[in-house]
Amino acid sequence: MLPTNMGTLEERILKSETRIFKAVFPSTTNHYDTLFGGTALHLMDEVAFICATRFSRKKVVTISTGQIDFKKAIPAGTLIELVAKVISVGRTSCKIHVDIFMEQMYSEVRESVVDGTFSFVAVDENKKPTPIFENLGA
Repeated sequence: MLPTNMGTLEERILKSETRIFKAVFPSTTNHYDTLFGGTALHLMDEVAFICATRFSRKKVVTISTGQIDFKKAIPAGTLIELVAKVISVGRTSCKIHVDIFMEQMYSEVRESVVDGTFSFVAVDENKKPTPIFENLGA
């Protein structure tokens, strides 16, 4: 069980940053041998959900996505890191920014290839919006 004093808003934001690494296998690529855009979006929503949940420690649901920028194709045989960070907090919602970085498996080459934002709302047992962070004034 979490203690009732879970830190300031800034501390919670820092502690909720979430990172996931994945290998891009041929089973997740299209006929161009690059990661399906839908798969990238699925992974981004998943890491954003984990980040929002770690931040709020409440049930959250995706309510919208912001602009998603695909800057470069992600070929099979690369590694990707998804990094999610809380960038804003409202009364019942929060916005998460997600970056996907691509790394060559056998070199130090690393670059930002996709980024976007996801908004989440905290919900209660009746699926109604509820405050996402109780002590915003703290």
